[in-house]
Amino acid sequence: MHFHKNTIAQLILDDPYRLELLKSVAALRLPDWYIAAGFVRNLVWDHLHNFVATPLNDVDVIYFDKTNRFKDVEVCKALVSSQPGINWQAKNQANIHSSNGYLPYRDSEHAMTFWPEKETAIAVRFTSNGQITVTAPFGTKSLFEGKITHNPIRDKSIFLRRIESKQWLQHWPKLVIA
Repeated sequence: MHFHKNTIAQLILDDPYRLELLKSVAALRLPDWYIAAGFVRNLVWDHLHNFVATPLNDVDVIYFDKTNRFKDVEVCKALVSSQPGINWQAKNQANIHSSNGYLPYRDSEHAMTFWPEKETAIAVRFTSNGQITVTAPFGTKSLFEGKITHNPIRDKSIFLRRIESKQWLQHWPKLVIA
């Protein structure tokens, strides 16, 4: 898995666009922040398919802040002012559990364990010394195997609807549902 995390970090370092987006989020100094979901997942799937970078529909920023639970709009405004034209989605993971009917999450990584598919639950951020760090509560192996894996704690119909609505199998034809 360490090899895969290094590969993800290198893919991002080789992508000036993603690198700039990471820098914009880092500048906000949010607690326990990451850029997650398609930001990483699509990059790896493009790599597996030898595709040029697929445009991002949005950029999912997650953070965990119990002290100021309702600042998602402020975070998005700050990100838009630094990087206009990006569909920023900021979600404080300290809040999300209630809308999903779960007990409170401990941190951002714990919150990711409740996402519908395992390959989406991979995220990146800068460390305090400027290195890219990758977190993946389910690991990275299935992502690099081109799988889309249902998280069994979530309703499978949500998982299947996401595959269909996002047209992952049409865009990345080598992917398989695990």
